Formats: sequence, C-alpha cells, structure tokens
Amino acid sequence: MERKFNKQPKLHIKTGDTVKVISGNDKGKTGKILSVNLQKRRAIVEGLNMVTKHVKPTASNPQGGIEKKEASIHVSNLMLVDPKTGEATRIGRKLGENGKLVRYSKKTGEVING
Repeated sequence: MERKFNKQPKLHIKTGDTVKVISGNDKGKTGKILSVNLQKRRAIVEGLNMVTKHVKPTASNPQGGIEKKEASIHVSNLMLVDPKTGEATRIGRKLGENGKLVRYSKKTGEVING
C-alpha cells in the first residue's frame, strides 16, 4: 500500500517484536526481530535463517575463518506473535485514544504495545 506523504512502506512488524516464520526453511520457528529494512521489506530475526560467511583474516581477527550469522527474511513470511496468547496473529490498525494509529490483534482484538 503506497502512502501519500511519507513514501516509506508501513509494515506489520517492528524491531523488537516476536514473530513466527510461516514459510521457508525455518517454518514454524519463532524469534525476536533485530532489524528491519523498510525499502527491501526484509527483517533480520534472531537465530533464524542462519548462513555461513567466509571471513578474511584482519588485524582484529588474524585467524579469519567461517562464521554463522543471520540473513534477512521477507516480511511476508513473518507473522506477529500476540504477546498475551503466544499465538501467531494477523494485525490491524485503528485509531487509539490519543488519535494515533495503534496495532491490534485480529484474533483477540487487543491492542499490541510497542
């Protein structure tokens, strides 16, 4: 959905949310979001989608070697976990008491803080 003034896409997830992977190699696993790339619509989830990266020797790491790190996952493959029930849920947006948009769980109807 294209926004009128601020052209950055509005996503259903934020940094710090707990999400569940709904498709891909890590399907069914949950983790906490470390960062979100709005332009590419991808997120890095803690401990999921691990890839091996070959590291050249440097002054700080003279040995070099192979390290495992998280790779990004497209946000369409992630579903927010409701903090109250612990189950994956779709989210909606509605106006809160202060006139700002707040996220709410479609499953329970409760507002999601964060």
